[in-house]
Amino acid sequence: MAPKTMVSHEVYLLPLKDDGSPDVPGGYIYLAPQSSAPIIVRFEIEGTSSICRHGSLWVNIPEEGAEFRREKFREFKLEPDFNRTIEISIPIHGAGAFAFYTTYAPLPDLEETAVKTIKPTQTPTYYIDVAPRLTLEGKQTPLAALSIFSLISKFMGKYPTDWDKHLRGISERGYNMIHFTPLQQRGASNSPYSIYDQLAWDPENFPNGESDVKKLVDSMEKKYSLLGLTDVVWNHTADNSKWLQEHPEVGYNVSTAPWLRSALELDTELLEFSKNLSKLGLPTNLNSEDDLLKIMDSLKKEVIAKLKLWQYYVIDVERDADAAVESWSKGDISFPAEGFGGSDFGGLETIKNSTPAQQSEFLNRSGLRGKDRLGERYYRSVDPSIGAALLTAIYGRFQGDASNSADRGAARSHIVKVLDELNLPMYKEYDSDVAELLEQVFNRTKYTRLDAHGPKLGEINLKNPLIESYFTRLPKNPITAKHNQEDLALVNNGWIWAANALVDNAGPQSRAYLRREVIVWGDCVKLRYGKSKEDSPFLWEYMAKYTRLMAKYFAGFRIDNCHSTPIHVAEYLLDEARRVRPNLFVVAELFTGSEEMDYVFVKRLGLSSLIREAMQAWSTGELSRLVHRHGGRPIGSFEVDEVSGADTKASPTNGETNGTSQREIIRRIKQTPVHALFMDCTHDNEVPAQKRDARDTLPNAALVSMCSSSTGSVMGYDEIYPELVDLVHETRLYSSPSSSKQVVVGGGEGGIGGIKKLLNQIHTLMGKDGYDETHIHHEDQYVTVHRVHPESRKGYFLIAHTAYPGYGNGNGGFAPVHLGGTKARHLGSWMLEVDVSEEAKKAVMEDKKTLRGLPSKVVDLPGVRMETKGDETIITVRDKFPPGSIALFETWIPSAEHSSGLDTFVTSGAKAAFSKLDLVDLNFVLYRCDAEELDSSEGKDSVYEIPGHGKLVYAGFQGWWSVLKNIIKDNNLAHPLCQHLREGQWALDYIVGRLERISKKSGYERLSKPATWLKERFDAIRKIPSFLLPRYFGLVIRTAYMAAWERGLEMMGENVQKGQWFLKSLAMVSVQQSGFVKSSSLYPKKAVPCLAAGLPHFAVEWARCWGRDVFISARGLYLGTGRYAECREHILAFASVMKHGMVPNLLSSGDNPRYNARDAIWFMLQTIQDYVNIVPNGIDILKEKIARRFLPYDDTYFEVDDPRAYSKTSTLEDIIQEALQRHATGMKFREANAGPNLDMQMSSGGFDQAISVDWSTGIIFGGNQDNCGTWMDKMGESDKAGSKGVPGTPRDGAAIEITGLHYSTMLWLAKLHKEGKYKYAGVSTSEKDHKVITFADWAALVKKNFERCYYVPLDSKDDKNYDINPKIVNRRGMYKDLYKSGKEYEDYQLRPNFPIAMTVAPSLFEPRHARNALLLADKVLRGPTGMATLDPADLNYRPYYNNSEDSHDFATSKGRNYHQGPEWLWPTGFFLRALLHFDLQRREGPEGKTEAFQQITRRLAGCKEAIVESPWAGLTELTQKNGEYCADSSPTQAWSAGCLIDLYHDAAQYDVSQLSE
Repeated sequence: MAPKTMVSHEVYLLPLKDDGSPDVPGGYIYLAPQSSAPIIVRFEIEGTSSICRHGSLWVNIPEEGAEFRREKFREFKLEPDFNRTIEISIPIHGAGAFAFYTTYAPLPDLEETAVKTIKPTQTPTYYIDVAPRLTLEGKQTPLAALSIFSLISKFMGKYPTDWDKHLRGISERGYNMIHFTPLQQRGASNSPYSIYDQLAWDPENFPNGESDVKKLVDSMEKKYSLLGLTDVVWNHTADNSKWLQEHPEVGYNVSTAPWLRSALELDTELLEFSKNLSKLGLPTNLNSEDDLLKIMDSLKKEVIAKLKLWQYYVIDVERDADAAVESWSKGDISFPAEGFGGSDFGGLETIKNSTPAQQSEFLNRSGLRGKDRLGERYYRSVDPSIGAALLTAIYGRFQGDASNSADRGAARSHIVKVLDELNLPMYKEYDSDVAELLEQVFNRTKYTRLDAHGPKLGEINLKNPLIESYFTRLPKNPITAKHNQEDLALVNNGWIWAANALVDNAGPQSRAYLRREVIVWGDCVKLRYGKSKEDSPFLWEYMAKYTRLMAKYFAGFRIDNCHSTPIHVAEYLLDEARRVRPNLFVVAELFTGSEEMDYVFVKRLGLSSLIREAMQAWSTGELSRLVHRHGGRPIGSFEVDEVSGADTKASPTNGETNGTSQREIIRRIKQTPVHALFMDCTHDNEVPAQKRDARDTLPNAALVSMCSSSTGSVMGYDEIYPELVDLVHETRLYSSPSSSKQVVVGGGEGGIGGIKKLLNQIHTLMGKDGYDETHIHHEDQYVTVHRVHPESRKGYFLIAHTAYPGYGNGNGGFAPVHLGGTKARHLGSWMLEVDVSEEAKKAVMEDKKTLRGLPSKVVDLPGVRMETKGDETIITVRDKFPPGSIALFETWIPSAEHSSGLDTFVTSGAKAAFSKLDLVDLNFVLYRCDAEELDSSEGKDSVYEIPGHGKLVYAGFQGWWSVLKNIIKDNNLAHPLCQHLREGQWALDYIVGRLERISKKSGYERLSKPATWLKERFDAIRKIPSFLLPRYFGLVIRTAYMAAWERGLEMMGENVQKGQWFLKSLAMVSVQQSGFVKSSSLYPKKAVPCLAAGLPHFAVEWARCWGRDVFISARGLYLGTGRYAECREHILAFASVMKHGMVPNLLSSGDNPRYNARDAIWFMLQTIQDYVNIVPNGIDILKEKIARRFLPYDDTYFEVDDPRAYSKTSTLEDIIQEALQRHATGMKFREANAGPNLDMQMSSGGFDQAISVDWSTGIIFGGNQDNCGTWMDKMGESDKAGSKGVPGTPRDGAAIEITGLHYSTMLWLAKLHKEGKYKYAGVSTSEKDHKVITFADWAALVKKNFERCYYVPLDSKDDKNYDINPKIVNRRGMYKDLYKSGKEYEDYQLRPNFPIAMTVAPSLFEPRHARNALLLADKVLRGPTGMATLDPADLNYRPYYNNSEDSHDFATSKGRNYHQGPEWLWPTGFFLRALLHFDLQRREGPEGKTEAFQQITRRLAGCKEAIVESPWAGLTELTQKNGEYCADSSPTQAWSAGCLIDLYHDAAQYDVSQLSE
């Protein structure tokens, strides 16, 4: 049987935010394919995020085999689904810049009345840049493996003989790509960048034209293993290009760019002035600034004054005054829509009484035409009808010159004054531009004629005029005769300091040519593409042909002058090129002046690399910084992706197809800088012999070669040419020792070719194999670089002694290098010697035929001393290691060598090791806060404390992962945890020791496998050097954490397993909050896991398990996650301690339960109802027999060891009935053991409990003003403030949520009884009118009275229908929080309790009233995560909770305002459930229903953010106002998460898959 082939698909996850933008650090998406297979981008969009509303994702990524068209987008409909994340996987087969955006209908605000449909919107366009797959010798070559060599072809000599010699020498030196300056026919200046004919090859080099070029490229690839890269020049052409004469419209002339007319006139006059200097008695040879100042004075008079350039800026006052008066007299008047300004009607009085200057501001704003650009003289003008409107405002309508009103003369006289004022700022504009142009002419002339560092052009004459002309004037001949002769003057190209790269410097928005700001290239005409092909059809097609021709032969482009090429043009031409060569390597130099602008070009053009140059560094320190920037990640960096050796996760495309095994490698898109082509020197910058010290040629080259990027050099660098080769005027030919003899690794005479060969070989090897971790160290004159492979840990280490002027010849002093845990092999040490004497320079410079290097020699050095101490290698530089020296080593780490690869080993096997754990095991493995850990170990064990960071929140993996996940994401190797790991292995001992100890205890035996797995992995990494320990520790912990997390989800319901990440995170809170603790159980004498109310405040002893909290949380944390057994256990345990018809709030393991919560029983009954409805055969629980802690229907209290305890049994059905019966007949009791020992804060009256039914309404009442029997249970505690024993929120009377829960229970039991599943029909009462009442009748009685008792109508006219005291009403359209409480105003407080009743008993509520109330709460109470516990408009509103405050403030001291404004999270779940129910109820059709879900999704954003950011991996108990952090809140609370799982459970009951049409 043939072996299976494993095909790996690289999948890059691309999550989109709610606004459609990519959720990627830094926003730059750059993907580098690792193989020839297509990469897959997987868009992830939450099922009902805002962009899913009529939403579509649009991508211009073509299908396989289809041609890329930038403007052709494919649509992927976003099908809404509340319960899942939409995944759209799109393979990308090519390279370049691909775009995507989304369209959607923005979500309107939530209103009761239908809002007008909002117009669909489109997000900005975002880009995915994919690196090209370059192939050399049949293998893919990563960009970081490229070593590029620049050549200026005109210096290469005869083709093919001279070329072959040079190509062989370049190839033998280890370069693998050649960059050619343009190979086209050159223009008159002979510059390669001034191209005469873009479609013709240089006839000197390629006499046979295209066939020679084809042979060249074939020979390079096949014979020399060299790829070709060429410059493309798109934004200018040679000034003598023949095709310009046929098509002057391709340039900027006065027809295509009328705004340049003034610049052309100025240029022409300046040239004329330059010719006439002698006639004007001015010097033509400048010897001093005084000479120049004389010229400048004359220039102002002879050029500027005579040109009257101000006429291009201002309006013609006489013309425009006449036109305005004429329009006024004819009634041709246009009043501006926005009026004249001013606060009076239309601004008429204001404008009439304004000064001429103020009136001119109106004309400037509303009537001035042509101010967007310059044009011909007096191009600017005032709209006569607007001028007439101004006159009308001042004088009224024209009545005739003979009338008593103003005549034309008066009107004209006034409008002239206004127009003169209008011209003033335009004259200032002119003055500013003239001042700038004079400054520019002065500075440029000073530089070219006088400055020491300038070209010293000498005499001003016809050949070298005063200024360089900004225009090429085409010759007059039969070809040009057919054109408008004015159009033959075309703007030359050039560059401007710090210009905005997206603004055309010859366009209408720029005056650079008039202000003389352009450093001009007189041999190049700037090409005008316009906005689209239609603006210049010939040019677009001609340059497209040229571009396609270049792509046919070359693997890469260098875009010349990229920042000045209009970006839409570059996009179009690159698209043309990539159609010919899809995997085109594209590099550019960008001088945009800002990194942000660089990103604009890089993203839109899909640039592979930006050219960066080491020779730009002015010091060793700066060179070190550049190497650091392009070197790669720090050594020991964390892996953002799961390591490929880890247990393969099942995924949609994992599996087998036609005998081929497939798997997905999931990658996250990392934040990445723009990739670099890092050159030791470029063809247009000075060499080390000019800028530094010639000896620096060697260390500079070595440092560049060590970088994890494409690298490059230029002919003449390795040879040590004495200066930059002038690509325009130079005529000599290249020579190189590497071209005339075989290149051998090592020293020798004639440059650094032998060492460069070794450096390039190492660079290519490191690039191909993925050595991407680097450590760079700068010490005075030295830079060291250590580059290693992230998995094998093999590497190369370089010591470079740089040579800047003044460094002398000593070794410069260099401290010994200690390579911990690392072995090294010395590859060699060398120094460069160069003869830089004047004689040597002169001999080289005066060679008439060839360009050659300075006499030089690379000498082998003994150089370094290596010694080994233990597992450390120490390298010391010897005395002779002068500037210009390098030492190179190969390194490896013995302890990282593992038979299967260390990375693979530490990330494998976890799934199997954790596969038998149950959820209680996982509670120990993943979580356990400090109190739980201390409790379980008799105070011996605690959570781990990291020096400089503090205690972890959990002892389990979550505690570590909460810290590590951000360290890994940010690659923060300086974090205190990393430092701690480098200092010792205590953390490893703690983690393994903890699991080993617990695995030996009864009930925890299953943990022995994870303990063994961890020990083996930690043992494997204990020997590696300490600097690598954080990385490997991170790999092990992430692997273990993910295995445990996935095992937890495996044991939950399918709804969780297939749900969104947020639901999974919420579901894992059930594992976090449920576990064994010694000090707390559900039973007094049996240890079972129990649910904590929250961590760490409610973790152990009596504070852990609360009846109310358990049953508010249980539906979500247990039933919503498929943990039915745990839910059942809690129901039976609390039922066993039923007393007074109530269940305890504080369970205290059943030892000493406390019965002071009036609502706990109702939340439990709701949970039982949910259990029966959700769990298969859940009804059976009603027949369960339960031993009773107290006697049925008996209020007698006794201790747990009393023989009566657990002597009686009841079925759950009987216990439910007892609860209802006790409430129906009413109860009065004093809490057992009442007094300070039970509750030291409560007053005596607070211990008295009374509960009764008002049988006129059926509503249950209870409590008093001295106690607080609902969840808002904060008792005043401050003696200082006088609040001790005074509840913050007594909520006596009939709390709305209890009424709703009670009604829900009645309906449910009535239904069960009717179905024969519950034996009791109702209850007996002590009321003579209601001796017996059925559950159905009791429910009907409550329903009949509910709205009347609780609703506060929107309109006071309706008060008569409700039980209302209008004097106390604070808000309308709401439901009272209480009915008939001890303080009447408390009834009318708006609190977030009514949605609880709405959720469990929606039929109690009139739907329209319910929606109004919910909308009110949405606006008034809802915070970013929680619900304000009191209306901010209430006088008692105090939104900042501080439990430790002991002040005189009665309202807040000792945290009495716990429920008087702070925002609690658990009510958010009930609010959103109610909102979803009542919103869906009114909506029709898929569109409306989708919107209902999207409104909910929008309101979950804060909670989603909170659970991701929380180190506790849960949702907090409460926040302060507007979601501000509350230090006294329990950071992860059971009900906060549970109630949101309820929301997802509700949503799943709707047919959300049918939300779309």
